Amino acid sequence: MLIDLFGYLSIVLHGLTIGAQSTMLGGVLFLLFLARPLSPALGLSGAAVLAGTTRIAAWAGVALILFEGIAVALQTAVLVGTVDLSVLQVLGANFALAGLVKIAAAAVITILLFAGGPRVPLPTLLALMLVELAAATLTTHAAARIEDSRLLLLAEGLHQLGAAIWIGGIPSFLLALAQVRDGRAWRAVGARFSRMSMVGVACILLSGVTMSLFYIGDWAGFYGTAYGVMVGAKICMFLGLLALGAGNFLLVERLRADPATPVTRLKRFAEVELGIGIAIFFAAASLTSVPPAVDLTVDRVTMQELIARNTPVMPRLASPDHDTLALPALQEQLDKEAAAGRAAPSAAFIPGSGLLPARNTADIAWSEYNHHWAGLCVLAIGLLALAHRAGLGWARHWPLMFLALAVFLFFRSDPETWPMGNIGFGESMRDIEVLQHRAVLPLIVAFAFFEWRVRAQGWTRNGAAMVFPLICALGGILLLTHTHAIANVKDQLLIEVSHTPLALAAIAAGGARWLELRLDPPGNRIAGWVWPACFLLIGLILLSYREA
Repeated sequence: MLIDLFGYLSIVLHGLTIGAQSTMLGGVLFLLFLARPLSPALGLSGAAVLAGTTRIAAWAGVALILFEGIAVALQTAVLVGTVDLSVLQVLGANFALAGLVKIAAAAVITILLFAGGPRVPLPTLLALMLVELAAATLTTHAAARIEDSRLLLLAEGLHQLGAAIWIGGIPSFLLALAQVRDGRAWRAVGARFSRMSMVGVACILLSGVTMSLFYIGDWAGFYGTAYGVMVGAKICMFLGLLALGAGNFLLVERLRADPATPVTRLKRFAEVELGIGIAIFFAAASLTSVPPAVDLTVDRVTMQELIARNTPVMPRLASPDHDTLALPALQEQLDKEAAAGRAAPSAAFIPGSGLLPARNTADIAWSEYNHHWAGLCVLAIGLLALAHRAGLGWARHWPLMFLALAVFLFFRSDPETWPMGNIGFGESMRDIEVLQHRAVLPLIVAFAFFEWRVRAQGWTRNGAAMVFPLICALGGILLLTHTHAIANVKDQLLIEVSHTPLALAAIAAGGARWLELRLDPPGNRIAGWVWPACFLLIGLILLSYREA
């Protein structure tokens, strides 16, 4: 089971590791270059900011040690289980040594922060940070390059440093904004973090452009490979971060003229920035699972193929019969042959066997039918949400449509598995695509239950309204890491090209709903119209989905 799920688990663990590392390093940099210098001017609030920032960095270090340790253990277990190597031999490999160095550096930083608090000497923390970053870059694509490896290693390190300064520093920034109480202090904290963020943005831009030139190479590599598509998703989310950051920068400048300016928007935009940043970490983790575009010189998707596949056509609203699908048809044939020879029937497909399931035109039609009806459902949800927003009280029950969608997907997502197919529920979990589909269903049900209670019954206890934006964002992140068991590389990429905009729209919907709930007027009203529009976009994309 571990070997079967290794690919997907490694992506998830890598995303968690990147997030923990960035938060730890960002907390340390926030401590060194903002909390300490401003502490005397902030008075009692300054001491609270120092203590809080230290705790954030230290606990992020604990998380980094945990996630990196699990990742190294997972990779070691898989290699020992599949290759004739001992544990010591695997731990002597470069990837394992780099991981162990990351754990050691994080452990020392964590111990120093817990023991010494905010008084740990600056040179010591900076030296340990450099060790952490250096070890982290040795687990990236740059470490495997034969040409230009030094330049790319430097770019990778600069990229991770920029993410730590900006995104990794946001938790500490939010804590500081919550601790200080007057306009002058808010401006001092906001202005200093804005300057730090600009340095982070510069690091990300410089390194990102460099890596794009060397890893993607040309325009065809950008739109015609999985690596290029995921880089495009990161760019879109990065632009969203820049827009939110620019809004906060302008607000900080307003504080210079008027210290009484409300800072609610500063906090709420930073919260959404953090959510988008987490999505970027998982997109970056997905990049490590695919080869750079320059290395994929065959099986690229051409622009003509991309346009042809994404040209809207009439939705498929009629489903093929279940018996015509490849696996049920093959299983029926095997059962007949076994009965004729009085032998035990063979399974048409064994999840986790390493082989891809058979597919035919009926399978393609089945999948398109699923996506198109799901698109109609989401489109209706978006329209009803807009109607409710416009004042039509009866439309407040729109979240219940997600229950219908969940039931539909439960039966239709994987027709070769229980309850429609011959493959049992537990056995099907060895297939990573089935596992991802099953994991989404509880999220849809939770979304429907909590949001319907909020809309129809005014349920506000225990932050029930926050379930909506959190599940939207989580769903978008899951789509960014979603994989498809299809042998044809081009078809697999063309499907992922359609799923990536779905992920971005889901993340945007979650951010907009978050701002609607937590932002002051008129910003919250604007955000309240944005997320239904994102649902409409998702529905239209699903309606235009094609696999052939």
